[in-house]
Amino acid sequence: MNCLRWRFRRTAPETAISHDELAFRHPRINGWSCPPGASQLVGWLVYGFLATVSFGIHIPLLPQPWHHVAYATLGAVFVVHFFTHVAAVTVDPADASVRAKVDYSSPLPRFDRSKQPHVIKDQHCFLCDVQVSGPRVKHCSSCNKCVEDFDHHCKWLNTCVGGRNYWLFFSALVSALVGVLLLFMLILFIFVQHIRDPQILRTAPQLGALPENSTWLLFLPFAPIETSSAAFLTITFIVLMLSTICLVLLSHLLCFHLYLFHKGISTFEYVKLKKQEKSRSQDLESKKPWGSKRLSKTPQVMPCILFITVSLVICLAGEISMNAIKNWKAIDENDTQSGCGTSFPEARDPLGSSVMSANHSSE
Repeated sequence: MNCLRWRFRRTAPETAISHDELAFRHPRINGWSCPPGASQLVGWLVYGFLATVSFGIHIPLLPQPWHHVAYATLGAVFVVHFFTHVAAVTVDPADASVRAKVDYSSPLPRFDRSKQPHVIKDQHCFLCDVQVSGPRVKHCSSCNKCVEDFDHHCKWLNTCVGGRNYWLFFSALVSALVGVLLLFMLILFIFVQHIRDPQILRTAPQLGALPENSTWLLFLPFAPIETSSAAFLTITFIVLMLSTICLVLLSHLLCFHLYLFHKGISTFEYVKLKKQEKSRSQDLESKKPWGSKRLSKTPQVMPCILFITVSLVICLAGEISMNAIKNWKAIDENDTQSGCGTSFPEARDPLGSSVMSANHSSE
């Protein structure tokens, strides 16, 4: 039955790519190396947007003394995140032997599995052509270089996270989570107060000079821009939703790395273990008989089969019962008809041996 699992294999390349493009590629120094990643650009845009709306729109609306407290607290967290983020992107995570020997201006060959079964064997990288420093050194296919204490390739930093920049990455993650959490609390407070009592948010002198309470000023106090209450609420709601999404994603990532700390493994080792568990489960499934494997893969079919079987048994039992009732009725009707055409049993005359009929006895 394994013939049902055959797949068609491509016999020609998808696109016409030259041999040089397939065989060689320049190694990347850090996250600033071209080309920039899409996730990296999205991350910087979100950071700039949240910083602009929080410091330019929402914090100036807070009453005293929370006005200065928010500026100091959020400002410190945003600055810490900026520098740790930039440092994590800038540091070259490559192994020391790679940084000492490899020239980043010259391309390195890509891995060809037909020539070597592994990129690194006996702590020697066949692509970088260096002797690496430890067993946790891995050759990243995206950066095309060996990374010291490789953890994972971060698409948000557009570089690898290894032993040289892991704690910078972790610090950037924690500072981002703290900043987004504080921003979420700030935006939620302003959103609720705008609905309940907007006068608490109109303590700025520029807002007090406006003739209508439905008009709000953005980017106080240096470049005030008038806007309506509906537009202000729309901006606040968008920022609230965006900060909520960032808060969920960052919390999940931080919890995952805390779990890795507890287990004492890296992200790469975690993914490798999951793949090994999946391959073992697939091997166990492939060794099962075809029928049991099919039933185990489709457990939802068993209730349907049981229901159909019970229904058939009930229908057959009902049909047998109906036939029996019909037969019993036919027997009763025959007995009734035969009883109407015959006389009562004959009786003997007690005074003689003659037989007495029913009519005679009635006389």
